[in-house]
Amino acid sequence: MDIYSRKIVGWQVHDGESSGHAADLIEDIVRREKIDKKQLVIHSDNGGPMKGATLRAKMIELDIAASYSRPRVSNDNPYSESLFKTVKYH
Repeated sequence: MDIYSRKIVGWQVHDGESSGHAADLIEDIVRREKIDKKQLVIHSDNGGPMKGATLRAKMIELDIAASYSRPRVSNDNPYSESLFKTVKYH
């Protein structure tokens, strides 16, 4: 989700979580949305897929900055948390 426009820029559904799935999603979004290098910051939790080597390598390749939630704090990004709750209850 783009926090400025609130646009859903991409999503995928898989049987399980993995850094590879996250890397594929990010690459798809960057190409489809024509995002320039050094223009994107991805904020995420500290989960394994989001800090995995495959995703990290893809972010370095695409020149994407990483931002992570503080340890044991689930609501560092209120926009994402609000969207998650809305989607979950629908």
